[in-house]
Amino acid sequence: MDRVFLSNMAFFARHGVHDAERSLGQRFFVDVDCLLDTRPAAASDRLADAVCYDAVHAAVAAVMDGPAVRLLETLASRIAAAVLDGFPTVDGVRVAVRKPAAPVAGVLDHAGVEIVRRRGGGTD
Repeated sequence: MDRVFLSNMAFFARHGVHDAERSLGQRFFVDVDCLLDTRPAAASDRLADAVCYDAVHAAVAAVMDGPAVRLLETLASRIAAAVLDGFPTVDGVRVAVRKPAAPVAGVLDHAGVEIVRRRGGGTD
């Protein structure tokens, strides 16, 4: 399976469990791997046969800028659904959502969630 990916997309959003996270907002980073057969696009060399990076970014941004949610799991699931719903040639998607300012009592680079979804409801 081939992969079209966008890595380390940055968004400022108001998601989180704590009131302060939702009122102040914070930065999130998102990776999306679209799993598909890229041979049709490679053979035609036409954007119409490919997954447009800008369109994937817009789909992720719509979720990140959408209604606030409490859990990273919810964000990742909504992003995966948006990609699978919006891009019929994508057979599967891997989504990672990272929160560098996670409210934990310790030092860490980020907290995060990674999910994999397949068309038709499957997972890996």
